[in-house]
Amino acid sequence: MHRSIALAFFMAAASLAGAADTGPGAIPQKLFDAMAAHDGAGAKALFTPDANLVAVAPDGKVSVTPIEKWTDRISSSKDNWLERMWSPKVQEHNAIATVWGEYDFHLNGKFTHCGIDSFTLVKTNDEWRIAALVFTRELSGCPSSPLGPPEP
Repeated sequence: MHRSIALAFFMAAASLAGAADTGPGAIPQKLFDAMAAHDGAGAKALFTPDANLVAVAPDGKVSVTPIEKWTDRISSSKDNWLERMWSPKVQEHNAIATVWGEYDFHLNGKFTHCGIDSFTLVKTNDEWRIAALVFTRELSGCPSSPLGPPEP
């Protein structure tokens, strides 16, 4: 009897963990992992075909980069990229979702900027895809990350 209860608990926990790995809130970390691995193809697979990255600079200038161009840059970069997001806010309704949160970015082990990432996602063929990624790039006034310093 105890084995049956333990097995049922384990299966329920595994199911919840799997759901967390496939929900819209899991997509940003999958993207950050692909960036760190220089896996442009893996990053591209997380986006809809016509997605764009929209960067808002400190002076308010907006630049739009097609996903294809950005994922090619991920693949060809020799730099170490580390992006971290904390306390993301996820809103989901049917086949649309947003994930919004503070982030910091480190290049070759050095902090370069922080900001807000705002992911707009759509669910197609039972998979979440990024339709747009809009982010601010802030060079000063960055709060300390609650994640602490990156591991070397």
